[in-house]
Amino acid sequence: MTDRDHDARTWVDVPPGSSFPLHNLPFGVARRADGSVGAFVAIGDQALDLGRASRFLVGTAAADGLLDDAQTLNRFASLGRAAHGEVRDRIGELLIDRSARAEVQPSLVAIDDLSMMMPVAVGDYVDFYSSLHHATNLGRLFRPDGDPLLPNWRHLPVGYHGRSGTIVGDHATIARPHGLRYAPCTSVPGTNVHGAGDRVLADGPTEQLDIESEVGFIVGAASAHGNRVAPADADAHLFGACLVNDWSARDIQSFEYQPLGPFLGKSFVTSMSPWIVTLDALDDFRVDPPEQDPPVSEHLRTTGPTGFDLNLEVLLQSATMRERGIDAIMISEAGFADMYWTPAQQLAHMTSNGAHLRPGDLFASGTVSGPTPGSEGSMIELTRRGERPIELPDGSQRAFLHDGDTVTLRGWAGSDPTTRIGLGSVTGTITASRTADATMHDHRTHEEH
Repeated sequence: MTDRDHDARTWVDVPPGSSFPLHNLPFGVARRADGSVGAFVAIGDQALDLGRASRFLVGTAAADGLLDDAQTLNRFASLGRAAHGEVRDRIGELLIDRSARAEVQPSLVAIDDLSMMMPVAVGDYVDFYSSLHHATNLGRLFRPDGDPLLPNWRHLPVGYHGRSGTIVGDHATIARPHGLRYAPCTSVPGTNVHGAGDRVLADGPTEQLDIESEVGFIVGAASAHGNRVAPADADAHLFGACLVNDWSARDIQSFEYQPLGPFLGKSFVTSMSPWIVTLDALDDFRVDPPEQDPPVSEHLRTTGPTGFDLNLEVLLQSATMRERGIDAIMISEAGFADMYWTPAQQLAHMTSNGAHLRPGDLFASGTVSGPTPGSEGSMIELTRRGERPIELPDGSQRAFLHDGDTVTLRGWAGSDPTTRIGLGSVTGTITASRTADATMHDHRTHEEH
């Protein structure tokens, strides 16, 4: 199943412009109306229940009941790309074969009747920093008098090892995190320090809560400890792609990150979308990545189209907008095709020291930003650290996120609406800090400037 005109042949009613046409068939895990959990494949606005349809998959990698009432897709992911393609092709045949309709249709359920869950149990999580535009934008903000890119950036995919236990699924509430950060003295109760230039180091809820619009990739087949995975072999170890929002507390991050990098400013929560789009579905959307200058180390070199033509959008809706029935507005749209470091290079770099891969491991691209205003994938870039706040339809402004704000990431492959396939979406809503003692504590009297 390689051509994208199959939607005209399927007996399933796929709405025009659906994220999940027949060429897509992404995998997910959901809770049914009766409370049971199982694996599903999306088609249009419906999903094929793989547990109930397992008898139709006899002779494929799923025939042993692997997908019956699966709590996660980890075991299926571990079988490798050939097995994923075999199952996906068989499902495509069933959805084209009109003689099978009467038997297969009872295994279809409306996606809206499902409660989507985390598609995999994430063992390890790595977040990269692979957009040249994003790295340059932040470099100019943080180092206005120096080189925006640090010396290592063009030689390896910079990244950090995240906290997999705080990865959440779609429609999660995002509690505002606490941490040490500098704040204006006037915002810290009980301080006697005054003056326009004075700041106090305080433990309290972040005042610079941000988003990062990213693409994530899920590991399928494992690798052996001590073995490097070459970029040319990356596809054999990948299950598919999803959307990732790596929420960030910029003020906490800016105080803690030197010299060891992001920690509490990142590890409080990361959202991932519920549907995994396989590499087979993305094959038609491969593109040549940008030329890398200077040439990179041999273990990171790639040939051919190792990038992907993906498009991302960020939508924002305040609590007041929801109350007034005002739709979310799009604050960012960016392309993934010109990412400097590709997923194959990221995976190769992760294993270049001998670290091994496990099924369900997640690594993300880092913020996807473009070269033009409105294509930045984070609010710190969009607003230039608050200097140019975003105007919302309810009359309010946003430099960073407020409690009650809802953020949705959407993504798809391809630029032609008639042939593109979707990555779906992932949404999160900000809530007030859950820390028992919400009062900020003074750690230092003031900082002179």
